[in-house]
Amino acid sequence: MPYRRLPNTDLARLHSLQRAVHRSQEVDFGEQALPYKLLSETQRFLAQFENVVLQSKDNYTSSVNANKQYRHVVQNARMYVSHFIQVLNLAVIRGEIKKEQKLLYGLDPLNHVVPDLSTEENLEEWGRKIIEGEQKRMANGGFPIYNPAINKVKVYYDIFKEHHQQHAFHVQNTERVQGGLTPMRTQADALILEIWNAVEKFYEHELPYARMMKCQLYGIIYYYRKGEQKLSAETDRKLQQIIDSQPTIQWLTEE
Repeated sequence: MPYRRLPNTDLARLHSLQRAVHRSQEVDFGEQALPYKLLSETQRFLAQFENVVLQSKDNYTSSVNANKQYRHVVQNARMYVSHFIQVLNLAVIRGEIKKEQKLLYGLDPLNHVVPDLSTEENLEEWGRKIIEGEQKRMANGGFPIYNPAINKVKVYYDIFKEHHQQHAFHVQNTERVQGGLTPMRTQADALILEIWNAVEKFYEHELPYARMMKCQLYGIIYYYRKGEQKLSAETDRKLQQIIDSQPTIQWLTEE
């Protein structure tokens, strides 16, 4: 017989359990390969597992789509914050703005390098600082910086902050769903193994090919080893001929 291998993905686990339940509902009572207790337990677990797996799939699709949009929002915010700081530094170098006023933005007056904006935390921090700094400088009579104007920077920064919160929610939700799936995977594997053992036990007196085909109807997955002969109706026929050719042993009893 080929060897079995348990499913290794959630959808494959789900499909295996569904196959076992559906097959059990198709056969007559006398042909039922699964004990009633095992079938009832599988049906109860399947309803819960289906819900969590589908929720995980929907959450993953939603997260992927949201993440694409989020990357674009982060890129825009980073570009505008960086550009504003560069324009500010050039204005200081040209003497249009006093270098000491850079302190209003939290920037080093003698350092004209743009701060590290590679992380979202840094982007959020420096975006807030330059917006507050520009507002303070203008409140003290300073001329506003244009191209980009701080109002435009703030628009992209606010969009980034809103999406940043949504992104954090998606991450937390994904972790919560995945955390709930972990113990259910272990339970699913245990149930599948118990189902497969029960089905193979039920058909243990069948010829190899017939047994494999009937077991597959319950979702059992078989794999051939390298070089292993594949089973077929013909191999069963030949094996049956060999069995039929064996002499019948008659047991004699004394009267």
